[in-house]
Amino acid sequence: MAKEANNDFERRANHLLHSIRLCGGCVPLHRLKFQFSNSVIQTLLDKELVQVQNTGRGFLLEIAEDF
Repeated sequence: MAKEANNDFERRANHLLHSIRLCGGCVPLHRLKFQFSNSVIQTLLDKELVQVQNTGRGFLLEIAEDF
């Protein structure tokens, strides 16, 4: 059961990365609020696959440059 939950979590994280790529590499963080859990976003940040950029008018979640 734990392995199944982990696979589901990894699938959601991969889906988020794919969604960001489709949006040109960055997406406003507020657009993801209801689509992805904070833990999925935090996991990608911890793995340094994405980064947060403060634009002065909001925050963007973007794919890390060295990824």
